[in-house]
Amino acid sequence: MEFSAKQIATYIQGCVVGDENAKVSTFAKIEEGMPGAISFLANPKYIPYIYETQSSIVLVNKDFEPEKEIKATLIKVDNAYESMAKLLTLYESSKPRKTGIDAKAVIAPTAKIGENVYIAPYVVIGEGAEVGAGSQIYANSVIGDHAKVGANCVIYPNVTVYEGCKVGNNVILHAGCVIGADGFGHAPAADGYEKIPQIGIVIIEDNVEVGANTCIDRATMGATIIHKGVKLDNLIQIGHNVEIGCHTVMASQCGVAGSTKVGEWSMFGGQVGVAGHAKLGDKLYVGAQAGIAGNAKGGQTIIGSPAIDARVFARSSAVFKKLPEMYTTLNALQKEIENLKGQLNEAHKTEQ
Repeated sequence: MEFSAKQIATYIQGCVVGDENAKVSTFAKIEEGMPGAISFLANPKYIPYIYETQSSIVLVNKDFEPEKEIKATLIKVDNAYESMAKLLTLYESSKPRKTGIDAKAVIAPTAKIGENVYIAPYVVIGEGAEVGAGSQIYANSVIGDHAKVGANCVIYPNVTVYEGCKVGNNVILHAGCVIGADGFGHAPAADGYEKIPQIGIVIIEDNVEVGANTCIDRATMGATIIHKGVKLDNLIQIGHNVEIGCHTVMASQCGVAGSTKVGEWSMFGGQVGVAGHAKLGDKLYVGAQAGIAGNAKGGQTIIGSPAIDARVFARSSAVFKKLPEMYTTLNALQKEIENLKGQLNEAHKTEQ
């Protein structure tokens, strides 16, 4: 399908600068632009590419002012990144959705399957399980006994939703993620460790996205809860009885230990580690590889291990780089002080 600059600008409430009849039918990064493609410019580092891109249309922020001629038609918007996301969402939703249940799927007689679903080959749906209308479940995925999957979900290949777990509406579970494996509970015993049964569940609320090979453990008792709008990247570990607040996002390889409560609208960089039983406030911004050993108030930016205020960390890092020089200077000062002490002692003896 082709769309003109005028049509696109109307949809995203932008202003056309150039040929409003310019047409596009695909997307491209600005540095890899081609005729018939639409690109966007949000990061100032990519400004040089806008003067040489071959893309027919480029979305830019309203405050962008070119320093020289640009071949492409521009559409000025309040936020180029958000506008491109909106267009990509529209494009994705326009793709035809698969429907139907493959003959090679295994579905228990007591399972409840909604209308207009797609269930691929080798999917297994257990006793008493439920799959909501419009959901898509791809090959080799398992929905365990009495588990529930809401409406309009997308469950990619090799996903496992363990028994009794609940997945809300409009949830995306990427390939290989595991929802509801046992929490890591073992009690020391005379001969090693005795496994503590994990009898709780996982609850994933609406509009959550879980990345590939991410694991969310079931609760020991009660529920591990991922609240609405949470976005988890690939390779994340969420421990038993953890609760993650609405609209929090976590980048790859984060780990949250058991019974920790994470606030709403927080952002975690890659490889952040959080100790168990911690309480983290709302709108907490955590830098990559930070280690959080206890409670943390919301509304701050922290980094490092143990994590501290980002401004303090930056000042500390500047000092850390100078430690070898400071150590040399300190040794020299110590020697000078010792020499001065010796001279003072000699002078004192002479006076006596």
